[in-house]
Amino acid sequence: MSTSYQVLIVGGGTAGIMAASRLQKLDSSLSIAIIEPADTHYYQPAWTLVGAGAYNYKKTAKPMAEIMPNGVSWVKDFAVSFDPENNSVSTKESGNISYDYLIVAPGLVMEPSMIKGLPEALDKGIVCSNYTDPEHTWKLLQDFKGGNAIFTQPATPIKCGGAPQKIAYLAADYIRKQGLAEKSNVMFATPGTVIFGVPVIRETLMKVIGKYNIKFHPYNTPVEVDSKKKIVYFIDKTPEDHACFVQKEGSSFGTNNVFGANKTEDGRIAVPFDFLHIAPPQAAPKFIRESTLANEGGWLSVDKHTLQHTKYANVFGLGDVAGLPTAKTGAAIRKQVPVVLDNILRLIKSNTTGTKSYNGYSSCPLVTGYGKMVLAEFDYNNNFTPDPKLKQMLVFDSSKEHWRLWMLKKFGLPYLYWNKMLKGEDV
Repeated sequence: MSTSYQVLIVGGGTAGIMAASRLQKLDSSLSIAIIEPADTHYYQPAWTLVGAGAYNYKKTAKPMAEIMPNGVSWVKDFAVSFDPENNSVSTKESGNISYDYLIVAPGLVMEPSMIKGLPEALDKGIVCSNYTDPEHTWKLLQDFKGGNAIFTQPATPIKCGGAPQKIAYLAADYIRKQGLAEKSNVMFATPGTVIFGVPVIRETLMKVIGKYNIKFHPYNTPVEVDSKKKIVYFIDKTPEDHACFVQKEGSSFGTNNVFGANKTEDGRIAVPFDFLHIAPPQAAPKFIRESTLANEGGWLSVDKHTLQHTKYANVFGLGDVAGLPTAKTGAAIRKQVPVVLDNILRLIKSNTTGTKSYNGYSSCPLVTGYGKMVLAEFDYNNNFTPDPKLKQMLVFDSSKEHWRLWMLKKFGLPYLYWNKMLKGEDV
């Protein structure tokens, strides 16, 4: 195996595979390699549906060998450190690999230890998470017979920021279908200030929350899980000057709340649960956080429009690891890859970057119940930017719930992912 490539890609997830496939199509003469240790590649967007019993988990996985692009070398190993001054990446077992251009796309990692008691709660199966084991979420949902069903997310950036609320809507729909609504209290608690940043989408989601009678608690950060007592602890940072806002769009914990929540001596909110779904805290992989490529937050430091590293001109970032002020989704990668590849090909040919610019586009397919979905597409400024192609599906307002969007989520997007995106074709 060679130890030097023109383009070296760290990570065989959505970003790495798509970039390699597309680059191979654009210029088959380039020597390209992907460093990726995993045997299996997962289509994780479908895990929301798996957690609600609406998708087969086995269909979300394919052997990495099957999706690795032809003509691209696969270094089946872990990247452990960078030496950008000497254009080299160190691996666990394959030594140093040098490059002319580097694409850093290893995704992110789960860091449940950032919430006290969460690793144990997940290990014991008392708490569930679609991010780690969606089949277990479905099992616990089927076992739920009433009581407090709590859905929450951490204060860290997370992949697919809408996923924690999607499972809340699906679970609330499931609970209703099982005739358990009168015996259940459903809560969605988030450190955020609103249910969604795009105003027109937020308006729809607040109606969904009202329809299911979900108690929405903004400004609440989960900080501890007691799996023995089945209590989750939050820090409630609802500002006093937002009282009218909170009454309108959410609720702070009062003394007469339906969840039996109590304020602890140290000021935290203790909420007992019968079902708890949580998105674990997430971070860039350790070898990124500890490298010279990271920004102050530990994410890959790149220009938000060119995706070029802020210090090293021959280094680019893609996907979840990139320190960008937009949602970390596969849809974002679809718009990022052409920008990065245009820059690299122009640098190779004329030593100048391209003219393409990434505007922060991301997309969040917000499943709001069985057979219903809203599609949030937006940019850095939270402008609603629906794809004109949706009209071909007879969807004329994707900010509203639609069954055709559910069909897109369950059947259309997985097909496009495996057969178009990962093969480097335009989507």
